[in-house]
Amino acid sequence: MKKERNQVGRPSLLRHTNALTILQLLREAGSCSRADLVRASGLSAPTVTKVVADLVTANLIKPLGEGESSGGRPPDMLSFKAERGCLLAVQITSSHLSFLLADLSGIELDHLQVSLADRKTTPEAICQLIGQEAKHLLARHKKARKQLLVVVVGVPAIANVDEGVVVSISTLENWRSVPLRSLLLKVVDCLVIIENDTNLAAAGERFRGSAQTEDTFILVNIGANVSAGIVLDGKIHHGAQWSAGEIGYLRLPDVSGRHPALHNFGELENVVSSAGILNSWKKSAQPSHDAADVDVRAVLNLATSGDPLAQSIIEHRAGIVSDILVNLSLILNPALILLDGEVGSHPAILSSVNKHLEQCEFAVTRIAVASLGDFAVLWGAIAVALDAIPLVLLPQPLS
Repeated sequence: MKKERNQVGRPSLLRHTNALTILQLLREAGSCSRADLVRASGLSAPTVTKVVADLVTANLIKPLGEGESSGGRPPDMLSFKAERGCLLAVQITSSHLSFLLADLSGIELDHLQVSLADRKTTPEAICQLIGQEAKHLLARHKKARKQLLVVVVGVPAIANVDEGVVVSISTLENWRSVPLRSLLLKVVDCLVIIENDTNLAAAGERFRGSAQTEDTFILVNIGANVSAGIVLDGKIHHGAQWSAGEIGYLRLPDVSGRHPALHNFGELENVVSSAGILNSWKKSAQPSHDAADVDVRAVLNLATSGDPLAQSIIEHRAGIVSDILVNLSLILNPALILLDGEVGSHPAILSSVNKHLEQCEFAVTRIAVASLGDFAVLWGAIAVALDAIPLVLLPQPLS
C-alpha cells in the first residue's frame, strides 16, 4: 500500500492558513496596521508582510496610506476590500420571501420582501423567484453576477446543511425531501448554504442582537410554530439527524398520546403556539368576549390588562414553557435563553415565565427577549455567510 505523504507542513498550506487568519482579522477590524496584525495573529512581522503582499496581489485587501502616529513612524494602514463582492440572505416563509443584501463586511446594502400570494410555491417556482430577485438586487447596486459570493437561505424546516436538502415544509406546495441547494445552483453561481430558520435567528442574535456576548445560549421561538436554535461554544448545534432544537415535538405529560410524526404538528406546538392559545380562547370565551375577531396578540394583551380568562390561558401556557426552559437548562446549562416569536417575546409570557422560574433553585439561566424581530433570520444568514467568506475568497493554498 502506498503511504500518503503528510502535507500539513507544506509551505503553501502554511501560507494559506496564515492568509486565512490575516484575512479574517482584517475583515473583522475593517482597517488596521501591519503591527496590529502581528499582535492579533501571533505571527512574525516578516510572515505578516509576505501574507499581506499575497492578499494585495489577490485584490482582497488594499493599502490606505499612513495612519496616525503614536510617537514614532506613522503606521501603514490596510483595509479589507468589502466592496469586492456581496452576500445575500433569503428567508422562506409560507407567505413571503425576505431578502437582505450585504457587502463582505456585513454592512447592509438593501432589503426587500416579496409576497407569495397568488404565486406558485413549488420548490422550482420559489428558486426561480429567488434568482429573479437576486438579479434585480445586484443590478440595483451595480454588482456583477460574479460578485455574489454566498447565498444563505433560511427555511422553516429541518435542513440537512451538508447536503443542502430540506426535509419538509408542510405549508408550501410539494416541499418534501427537496434538494434546495442543487435547485438554487441553477439560478445563482456561488456558494449556497441551506439552514433552519430558527438556527439562523439564533446566529443573528449572536451577530448583532441580544446574545452578542454569549458563546452558549438557546433561542426559543414561540409563534405559529415552536422551535429552538441551540448555540454551543459559538457554533450552531444541529444534532446527528439535523433535528436538534425541534422542541415543538417534545412529549407533554397527560397530553401526548402518540409518538412524534415528522409531517404533523408536535404536541407542544398544539398547546403553546399562536393557534393553540387561540383555540383555548375561542372554546372558553364568554358571551361578553368577542372571540371571533380576536388574534393571539389581543389575547396576550388582555392577559396583561387583567382579563381573568386570558390570564388563565396564558398562565397555563407559561407554566408549560417554564418547564421546557428548566429542562433545557438542566440538559445544556446555557448562559442565556432568549424568547422570540409573537407569543414568546410578549411581556405577558415573559413575566409569567420568570415568576415560575423564581421557584427553581439551580441550573436556571438568565431569560431575556430576542431583539432583532423579523430580521433575526436574515442577519443570522449574513453571519453564516461571513464565516464562509475566507474560504470562498481563498479556496486554494497560495502558490
